[in-house]
Amino acid sequence: MELEFWGKAVVMAVGAIAPAIAIGMIGSKAMESIGRNPEAAGKILVPMLLACAFAEAIAIYALVIAFSI
Repeated sequence: MELEFWGKAVVMAVGAIAPAIAIGMIGSKAMESIGRNPEAAGKILVPMLLACAFAEAIAIYALVIAFSI
C-alpha cells in the first residue's frame, strides 16, 4: 500500500517537471520576442498559448496515470 503512494508521487513529480520547464521556456522566449519586436505580439500570442496548452496536457496525462495506479 505504501509503495502505491510512492509510485503516484514519483509519477506526478516526473510528469510535472517537464511541463513546468517547457511552459517557463515558452513564456520566456515569447516575452523576449515581443520585447524585440512589439508589433509582432498578435502573431506570437496564439502559437504561445497553443504550445502552453500542449505542454500542460502532458501534466494532465501524468495526473491520469497517477490516478490509475
